[in-house]
Amino acid sequence: MCIWRLYLVGALSLTFVLGGCGMIPDASNSGTADQVVYRGFLSRPRIRYGTYPCAIVGTPLVGRRMGPHSYHWSPFEKDGIAYTCGAGHVDIIHLRIAADWTAYLTTVAYKHLMKGDGQFTYKLAVDRSRTIVQISYPKGWDGLPEKTRSDIAREVAFAMGPYVTFTTVTWHEMLTWYGYKCIGLPVEFASAFSWEDSYSNLLGTIVAVRAMRDTEHSYNQAMEIAMQDEMRKLGIQPARMVKEASEAVRGKWFTGNLAIFVDMKKRNFDIGLDDGFVTPTVVPGMSECLDVPPVSYPVPDLSLLEEYGFSVNVEIEPHEWEKNKLLRIVHQEKRINPRIHFPQIMDDMRRQAAARYGPEYSPDQDKGNPQVYTAK
Repeated sequence: MCIWRLYLVGALSLTFVLGGCGMIPDASNSGTADQVVYRGFLSRPRIRYGTYPCAIVGTPLVGRRMGPHSYHWSPFEKDGIAYTCGAGHVDIIHLRIAADWTAYLTTVAYKHLMKGDGQFTYKLAVDRSRTIVQISYPKGWDGLPEKTRSDIAREVAFAMGPYVTFTTVTWHEMLTWYGYKCIGLPVEFASAFSWEDSYSNLLGTIVAVRAMRDTEHSYNQAMEIAMQDEMRKLGIQPARMVKEASEAVRGKWFTGNLAIFVDMKKRNFDIGLDDGFVTPTVVPGMSECLDVPPVSYPVPDLSLLEEYGFSVNVEIEPHEWEKNKLLRIVHQEKRINPRIHFPQIMDDMRRQAAARYGPEYSPDQDKGNPQVYTAK
């Protein structure tokens, strides 16, 4: 009897634990993806940790089959580094992180827009910084029919979700560059703006919006379909190509074979500040990808909001130990305005990278003649 009771308690406990990992119904697992924006999610996206783009000990390599997507937890989800002809290395983990946060923050934005709230705040699970989103509404917003407000709020939220997500994950990379360690280990500086990070994050925001417009599949299924489709367009290669591409730049772009000893020399600081697009860093000379131009993606913006009479101001209030390093760069005491201050911080990082690694490791990606992608 006691053993049975212990078994029952253990089973119930496991159910509650797994409930946070997707074993209980959630908007991501029921209904169609296009309805998620109205229902929202039961919780923030789960924590996932990215990896280096180089094939070192412990780095999972991903081929053409990435498995199902899960907003919560799934043993069948395949995460790690993939290699594509059009985008070079892609961190599938970062892609999923940015996608789920885009979906989540789109639903959060929609909820606050419908309530007419003047602002909302949020923070990533791995950072202490808090992002404040202030919203100005068009005149007469409250007097519009609910259906009209809902239709407009949906489109505005679809612009806000990717924008605030890309802003926040970019801020996370900045924090990491200046010494922040979300897991407390001395391996994170090497991952700050590593050559695949920003592109992988941006790709996640684009795929998420496409998935959330799917009228036939659940969010998880729509994400799986959208990811596979986009990676196919980018020319995803077998898993062996990840290692081949990595070995082709070993010693030049990075050194080391264990995470704690990796020195990441090659960075990509392109976050779209110059032309509104992020261009990937591709490994030159890969025989399977000859004559394939890099595919550039547009960074999210808020221009759509002007059509409906909205305006949004985003600020970041850092609470990490490293906050003063960044605040001093932009001569602020408390908050970072990404639109104004991100260019200044990026310039400081470029100078540091040039001094640290030398001119042969130019932090500015030569965009050459990229193939420009237009989001749909």
